[in-house]
Amino acid sequence: VLRRTMAWNGRRSRGSLRQVILFLLCVCVLQSGAESLRYSVAEEMERESFVGNIAQDLGLDPSQLAARKARVVSEGSQQLFRLNPSTGVLTATETLDREEICPQSETCTLFFKVLFDNPLQLIRGEVEVLDVNDNSPVFPEKEMVLDIPETTPPGFRFLMESAWDKDVGSNGLQNYSLGSNSYFSLALGTGKDGIKYPELVLDRHLDREEQPKISLLLTATDGGSPPRSGTTLIGIVVLDANDNMPVFSQEVYEVHIAENSPPGHLVVRVTATDPDDGSYGKVQYTFSRTLEGSQHVFELNPDTGEIRLTGRLDFEETKKHEMVVKATDGGGLFTQCKVLVEVVDVNDNAPEIQLTSHTASIPEDAPPRTLVALFSVRDRDSGDNGRTECTIEGDLPFTLTPTFDNYYELRTNAALDRETTSEYNISIRATDWGPRRLSSRQSLWVQVWDVNDNAPAFSQELYSMWVTENNSPMVRIGSVQASDADAGSNARVQYALERQEGQEQPALSVSSESGDVYVVRSLDYERLRALEVWLILHLTATDGGSPPRSGTAQIRIVVLDANDNTPMFSQKVYEVRLAENSPPGQLVVRVAATDPDEGSYAKVQYAFTQASEESQQLFDLNPDTGEIRLTGKLDFEETEKHIMIVRATDGGDRGQPPRSASATLAIALLHDFSDAHLRLSHEAPPAEPDDTLTLYLIACLACVSALCLATGLAALLMKLRRDRQRNAEPLPTFPTAVAESDAGSLPRSLVYDVCLTAGTLSSDFHFLGPLLPCFSAGMPPNTALQRSSMCSQEASNLGEGGD
Repeated sequence: VLRRTMAWNGRRSRGSLRQVILFLLCVCVLQSGAESLRYSVAEEMERESFVGNIAQDLGLDPSQLAARKARVVSEGSQQLFRLNPSTGVLTATETLDREEICPQSETCTLFFKVLFDNPLQLIRGEVEVLDVNDNSPVFPEKEMVLDIPETTPPGFRFLMESAWDKDVGSNGLQNYSLGSNSYFSLALGTGKDGIKYPELVLDRHLDREEQPKISLLLTATDGGSPPRSGTTLIGIVVLDANDNMPVFSQEVYEVHIAENSPPGHLVVRVTATDPDDGSYGKVQYTFSRTLEGSQHVFELNPDTGEIRLTGRLDFEETKKHEMVVKATDGGGLFTQCKVLVEVVDVNDNAPEIQLTSHTASIPEDAPPRTLVALFSVRDRDSGDNGRTECTIEGDLPFTLTPTFDNYYELRTNAALDRETTSEYNISIRATDWGPRRLSSRQSLWVQVWDVNDNAPAFSQELYSMWVTENNSPMVRIGSVQASDADAGSNARVQYALERQEGQEQPALSVSSESGDVYVVRSLDYERLRALEVWLILHLTATDGGSPPRSGTAQIRIVVLDANDNTPMFSQKVYEVRLAENSPPGQLVVRVAATDPDEGSYAKVQYAFTQASEESQQLFDLNPDTGEIRLTGKLDFEETEKHIMIVRATDGGDRGQPPRSASATLAIALLHDFSDAHLRLSHEAPPAEPDDTLTLYLIACLACVSALCLATGLAALLMKLRRDRQRNAEPLPTFPTAVAESDAGSLPRSLVYDVCLTAGTLSSDFHFLGPLLPCFSAGMPPNTALQRSSMCSQEASNLGEGGD
């Protein structure tokens, strides 16, 4: 700045140069309070010039500025200052021109805010741009011509056009001076706005014949150090007699006009009259002086004096317009008046929302009152037109909190749920308080981060799946599905089976990714049924969150029976002895075969597969119960034995063929008790060992043994009882030879007959007692004969029972 100032004033004196240097280096840093900072800086300083040390003024260490992310936000759209967070020094980002930044303003103050994070803090600051005498006074015209009648009396004042100096204060226009001459002197006037204007005062009469033209040099000087000046050349043309000058009806016209007035709108009509006749009484109106920017807004009709708008007014740019209107008659005499136009503000600017800080995404478990954004609202209008309020459109879980100086904080006011709403489009509307309320809207997108707050949920609590036994390993029987309302890795579900302690390796496997259910080994329906094992397994679905969450369900496996078992007879060979005189319908034997399968697969049907035609006519097989009954009359002489093959067939279904097994049925006929020794010649093939059948046979043998023992004891007791009764009764008279008696055919002596059954591993010894007539004493012979036949029949039946 020193070098620049020396370059500007190299031709000035040393004393003046020192004053300028001291002035330009005078940057006053006001004492910083808890809420504001104040600095001042001279205009036209170079870029990156020092403005102040914020860290020092706030009593902070420069490292704290960087840690708290300190930054400077200027009001308006242009950032004029920059903060170095390492040093805390505030510098100007560009050369400041006070006349450009604050035109028509005595003081020029720029506002900024220092924003801190952690915690959030705003400090207001202002920089006053000090005026430098860098502009010289300028007249509207380099040369001005005045036509003055020679009849003008001494003391008459001529209002001259004022010079304009863009600088303000002491650097602004301060004085006028007039070059030496014999006719005119200079007087200074001050308007209501405090601006000085020059007036030429005629000191003595003009004489056109003596001097028709006079040249004057008017100089305008400012109060800078060193001062600057501007000049204009005034040419005085002495006119012939025109002794009346135009006169305005008002010296100053003051007008108020709304800034939204359309082009062509009549602002004011100035009127000047001249009592002269002819061309000397005809008045023409012109602008003699207008402020910068006003000449393109207003238009003056030279004949009527009407001033109309040609452009648009803007209260925010220029609040007042000042114009000087000159009325000139045909003789060259003129007079001047001022027109002051004050622009009335209307609500033509909508509020402006400027975002300072914005958090684009927040977690869904963020607590209420979490800061989301910080922004400011500015309305360039004034009064109520510039007063604003902010609201949030819609019913959203956010709230606005005003802080200070038109700043607002956007915070959450309720708990967020990403599963309900994953992102928010927050519309902030700023509305002013003008009669015709204007508003603007700013949209903020806030995305909600997912938090693992949902556990996977299965579509069913219990899954039922079917598989047919004897399945192939790793066959797929279905799938399970669990969903997680979260997103990303928090929603990635993996499946697993829970294994209880002491439980064997499960028969199922679940794909951890797809949820497909596989049977890992072949299943046996009959084994599972015998062990009473329910295939109900617990399934877990776990997400990928941290910490993970899980859900459970159950899988019930229904194993379907398959026809994989053949019916099994209780005996491979059924041996039956049947008396020749057995009546039709008598139950011969009941064959039984069992099938471990269930349902139709376990239902057994019986049928003869190998039997002679005679055997099929004599015996009937019930296909459902396996009962074989006699249907005809037996003839021992024709056939002594019948051998048939019985087949047991289960019920096939669902495309599976039936299974069957066979057993041999051997029926031996007994002619009479003398045939009790008959042995079956059929020898059944050795049966394959069967553990289950052996168990059944052992149980049956134990039962039969117990029954035989009970029967023997009962028979012994009955025999003892009969012997006692026989000893008590007289003996009957027997025939001399039993062979000659009609009562029986066997001798009285005890006959022992050994019957060995063919095909058995052991022989049974049957001891047949003597068949004696059972005559009671005193019975008639016929009755005795009948009684003997009954006893023979009982003995025959007893013999069959023993076989």
